[in-house]
Amino acid sequence: MARIFLSCLLLLLSAAFLPAEEYVPIYDEKEVPEYTLPDPLVFENGEKVETAADWWKRRAELLRLFSHHVYGKTLQGTPEGMHFESTKKLDSFLGGKATLEEIRIHFSEGSDGPFLDLLLIKPKEVPEAGVPTFVALNFRGNHSIHPSPEIALNQNWVSESSSDRKAGVVVEHKATEKARGFRSSRWPVEMIIDSGAALATFYYGDVDPDFHDEFKNGVHEPFGVPGKGDWGSIGAWAWATSRVRDFLESDEQVDQGRVAVFGHSRLGKTALWAGAQDDRFALTISNNSGCGGAALSRRRFGERVSRINNSFPHWFCENFRQYNENESSLPVDQHQLIALIAPRRVYVASAEGDEWADPRGEFLSVKHASPVFELLGKAGIAAESLPGLHEPVGGEVRYHIRAGKHDVTDYDWEQYLKAIHSLP
Repeated sequence: MARIFLSCLLLLLSAAFLPAEEYVPIYDEKEVPEYTLPDPLVFENGEKVETAADWWKRRAELLRLFSHHVYGKTLQGTPEGMHFESTKKLDSFLGGKATLEEIRIHFSEGSDGPFLDLLLIKPKEVPEAGVPTFVALNFRGNHSIHPSPEIALNQNWVSESSSDRKAGVVVEHKATEKARGFRSSRWPVEMIIDSGAALATFYYGDVDPDFHDEFKNGVHEPFGVPGKGDWGSIGAWAWATSRVRDFLESDEQVDQGRVAVFGHSRLGKTALWAGAQDDRFALTISNNSGCGGAALSRRRFGERVSRINNSFPHWFCENFRQYNENESSLPVDQHQLIALIAPRRVYVASAEGDEWADPRGEFLSVKHASPVFELLGKAGIAAESLPGLHEPVGGEVRYHIRAGKHDVTDYDWEQYLKAIHSLP
């Protein structure tokens, strides 16, 4: 890893970025182009999906299309030699009302290969059926979600700042004591524990550092550097959530029927792709995921496909680039991604002040995914228009928009806790 860090100490990616003056986002609904969405209930050959049995065939077709055109083909299954190492256990955390465990998930035999460090916080009192559990990716390391000195500082690469990343400069930065609890406002750990749920979180940079160097870092190098139709960073991060799910299957204190995958922003995109592929997640939560996540690509509102591919060429597969300023040619759109999760639950959330992520496009996506849920006997979105602030709508597929900006708030978590606790 030291070699990787040194080689990426000052990585200039300016060629991959569109100058700001050349990109003019659409923020006026009158400027949204006319578009026709591909129907999730119509096969590629034009035949209609009439039954649940038909849907499972159509679902396989859609998974193939998303893999080929958007996220890339993901490494399948548990890698040979993967094993778990418990590195810390505390029987008393948060004043005695929780337990804490740190687990290193090694993706191959031995200890020299790639790994992620999982932080698992559970209520002290666990019912016989186990506790509902969130699998959640974080941006700044496990130590950033809570100020406790009991949480190990992440020693892998972390971004110096979002402004550096946007400027195309990657600076090696190891976590320091002052970074503890840096993102705690997004992680109401005590609220989660007090509700009777558990949190299993890991730093996404353990799996693949969030910069583009032709995939010579993270899990891509040992498992195969991607070709045009293979997994990018989102695919790798999603794959890692499934490896965490593998670990949780061995934990008798986890309610295996109530495990959710959660992500914010680019990690919300990741959560959706993870939930679409892994049916062990009973609930998938996308928070402000925008373009390439919950928002419809064809609307071209806020951030669109060309911008995201030029700014972050490592997130998606190379094939996705052919749809830059060409969204109408995509054989899929994001409502079909949400439909892939049916009949399991999906929760999509937007923020009023986050126009870049296109809140209306996120709502329309869950709205247009609803017919699949309804075909499978589940409640979709009945509302015909964007609901009011703080007025969640829907059934098995659910949506809310709140006041504020691109962020994760206590209000969001209150809704997600209601959702996970209401799982059967």
